[in-house]
Amino acid sequence: MADLIQLLPDAIANQIAAGEVIQRPASAVKEMMENAIDAGATEVKLVIKDAGKALIQVIDNGCGMSETDARMAFERHATSKIRSAQDLFAIRTMGFRGEALASIAAIAQVEIKTRRHSDELGTRLVIEGSEIKTQEPCQCPQGTTISIKNLFFNVPARRNFLKSNPVEMRHINDEFQRIAIANADIFFSLHHNGSEIFHLPGGKLRQRLIGVFGSHSNKKLVPVAEETEVLRLNGYVGKPEFAKKTRGEQYFFVNNRYIKSNYLNHAVVSAYEELLPTGTYPLYVIFIDIDPKRIDINVHPTKQEIKFEDERLVYNYLRVSVRHALGQYNVMPSLDFEQDPTFSQPAPIRPRPEAPTGTGNVRTSGSSPAAGHGEASSDAGRHASNLKHWQDVYEGLDEFDSEPEVEATPGQEHEEPLTLESDWKEEQGSTPGEPVQEKKKPTQLHNSYILTQIKSGIMLLDQQAAHERILYERYLHVLSQQKSTTQKQLFPRTLSLPPADAALLRELLEPINQLGFDIQEFGANTFVINGVPAELAGKQDDLKTIESLLEQYKGNLELNLGTHENIARAMARSAAIKKGKMLEPNEMQTLIDQLFGCEVPYLSPSGKRCFITMELEELAKRFE
Repeated sequence: MADLIQLLPDAIANQIAAGEVIQRPASAVKEMMENAIDAGATEVKLVIKDAGKALIQVIDNGCGMSETDARMAFERHATSKIRSAQDLFAIRTMGFRGEALASIAAIAQVEIKTRRHSDELGTRLVIEGSEIKTQEPCQCPQGTTISIKNLFFNVPARRNFLKSNPVEMRHINDEFQRIAIANADIFFSLHHNGSEIFHLPGGKLRQRLIGVFGSHSNKKLVPVAEETEVLRLNGYVGKPEFAKKTRGEQYFFVNNRYIKSNYLNHAVVSAYEELLPTGTYPLYVIFIDIDPKRIDINVHPTKQEIKFEDERLVYNYLRVSVRHALGQYNVMPSLDFEQDPTFSQPAPIRPRPEAPTGTGNVRTSGSSPAAGHGEASSDAGRHASNLKHWQDVYEGLDEFDSEPEVEATPGQEHEEPLTLESDWKEEQGSTPGEPVQEKKKPTQLHNSYILTQIKSGIMLLDQQAAHERILYERYLHVLSQQKSTTQKQLFPRTLSLPPADAALLRELLEPINQLGFDIQEFGANTFVINGVPAELAGKQDDLKTIESLLEQYKGNLELNLGTHENIARAMARSAAIKKGKMLEPNEMQTLIDQLFGCEVPYLSPSGKRCFITMELEELAKRFE
């Protein structure tokens, strides 16, 4: 019987390795940019076409490679970073395995141009599917330019598993931002389909964070700095009031390498104690500099998971450092037990009335109080004067209390918060003198749920989920009909966004404006809001609505929804009334009526139940 075990060809072995190392275009971006940094580049330019499916190009001004090194770099396990197994515990470079270039060359069409400082001519190399097509000298600038075209061209099954362009581009943005933040002294730029998204000059960390997250992020940052015998911590954390309901601005770097760690994330969140609202996540960018001998980074192909020699020690240092930073910059509330309670709160400022002629009860700090009966009479006079002045303040207010309350008539406009269009009217008799049947008004529980009576028992609605369903179907209808009403702003507002969000808003401007917005690009990642949907005018903060819309849209990208459906879901989520919002009885009734006018009243767009019912028999059983 013939032998069955055989050695796989290098091309197949590289394709297998590529399945772990290169999962999507963002993986190739990460590996190429890290190679540029390891080469000592001070300028790195990233060019993307069709979210990396057509082209990924990285241009750097690093040390370059010789003709032999350029060819050897594409061999499996070929690297200049380590020489022995002991070097794995002293790694300061980004790459060290020697798998990335070989894996990329196995599943893409790769062209590389590279030249060293001392060479007059560079080298051009073309590889397709691990096969070298061309190797020749060429004229090129100092450094390396590597172009990856048609990723997964020979693995169609893997290419079919790629997500839509917005999803893949979001992953590329994430990888680009991580590397750019970790190397603030290096110039980075990102171009997508001919448009420059990021232009980040080299500088300090705070400048880099402002360039990545937007100019408005400057006021959010609180510096963190701590140095011990084991490790050194530095970076920034966000103020609690700027915490978001979506993740995405949480970064840990160990020896300038981005890592993911739920354990360390818990340390940061616990340092905020009760300062964070429920369900929100703070911004933080924290660098941990530690001896490479105390960590092991060779535990995952993406190198984003590491093991610490003493993880609990790192946890405690991190928690204490963040908490100390928040307290040092007066973000963390503190108690001063030595403070006189008389001065714990500032006295309210009010107009000081003129003293009547002949009364002189004012005493300066240098005067001494009179003794005996004089002091008592002075206190009595001051008390009578204060009482008179307080009575003057409240004089005339009882006239407002005595006026009867005027109920809104059906033809009178009723000012409502948020986006409920109340048209509910109380039922009245058809003829004069006929007894009026009083309708049971719904009741609000904890400003979050609506309790109403039905024929068979009771019904409990989740006001936020119900309103999301109403708005979702309304916005879908508007997007399909392309008809909406816009309320022009008397004073247009300016919205500044981070570069990645600004690029996303440019792509979504047309469908968003169909919903009733009038948003125009102003340049430099800035937009002008000239109008908003009529139903939102004066009821919500326009800027927060747009920012929330973008956050929700990015969160829905992985669901592979259509653009219109995704925008409708995101807009409904951002514009819906939230839990904790107090509603009037007519608003609650309108919400109920509109919900049961929807095509699918049972579930919110996210799949959450909008209401539950309980029969009278079940209620009776509960009391037994």
